[in-house]
Amino acid sequence: MSARSGLTGPALRMGGLVLALVLLIVVGVATGGERFWSFGNLTTILSLAAVWGVVAIGMTFVITSGGIDLSVGSVLGLASIWASTLATQYAAEDYGWWVIAVTAMAVGLGAGLINGLLIAYGKVPAFIATLAMLAAARGLAEIIAGRQTQVVEVDAFFDVFQAKPLGLPVIVWIFVVVAAAGWFLLNRTTFGRRTVAVGGNAEASRLAGIKIKRHTLYLYGLSGLAAGIGGVMILARTTAGSSTNGSLYELDAIAAVVVGGTLLAGGRGTVTGTVLGVLIFSTLTNVFVLNNIDSSVQAIAKGAIIVGAVLLQQWFASRERVSTT
Repeated sequence: MSARSGLTGPALRMGGLVLALVLLIVVGVATGGERFWSFGNLTTILSLAAVWGVVAIGMTFVITSGGIDLSVGSVLGLASIWASTLATQYAAEDYGWWVIAVTAMAVGLGAGLINGLLIAYGKVPAFIATLAMLAAARGLAEIIAGRQTQVVEVDAFFDVFQAKPLGLPVIVWIFVVVAAAGWFLLNRTTFGRRTVAVGGNAEASRLAGIKIKRHTLYLYGLSGLAAGIGGVMILARTTAGSSTNGSLYELDAIAAVVVGGTLLAGGRGTVTGTVLGVLIFSTLTNVFVLNNIDSSVQAIAKGAIIVGAVLLQQWFASRERVSTT
């Protein structure tokens, strides 16, 4: 019984993800050689993973609770636009670079809380509420920017966010910190246990005393905050705010979360799996770019990986049910 459970448990899922990542690295080395293995290229992979990863960690909590957030990409774009307006930059020149960062995070948190209010108290289905936010946030970003790219010209901001402690960009370190905080929050706190419980059985959680509506509000606020942090990171990476920033990031985040082993139906989540899922997709994208593979082929490959991950989830679940009977 114990051996069988071990073969179908989290260790096997994590082992499969690590193996997939190692195989991708082998393919990258075999096809790209020194170009792939160079420190500059590895830094590029990690920088790409960092922005996706922070957004995906926020998504992990929402999906673990049985919800979904389709708005994170648009919220990230709106946060980057709002934080790069001339008014915000003037304030940053007067008071410090932190004004830009706080503005982006506040915009993300605000959008997330609006989602949470609509879902928890307005009883709007999560799919509909976040889809509406997806459209509204993108439209508002276009209006604020006038469909123009807004270049950030606050040197102090770049002094902080384009530094490279120990040779790695600050945004990679932000990803590391957010991932560690997300792991601790999900696995070692009452908030994390309640998130898993709500996703497993919302009615039983309510009867157990969990305030479902308030917890849902917090979860979507957390997801929005993660998107706001992603907005800061993309400003540091691209030096400009754009209404197209974060386009389709919601799909990348959901893909990484599902591939990482978090159940779409809720009740089980893993930040470690999400981090591995993000690294798999960023490495895969890099291998495709180095080999000049068409973006359409990349999209097909991502779709196939997502479907495969869901089928594996179902297979693992069926094995676990059998092992407990």
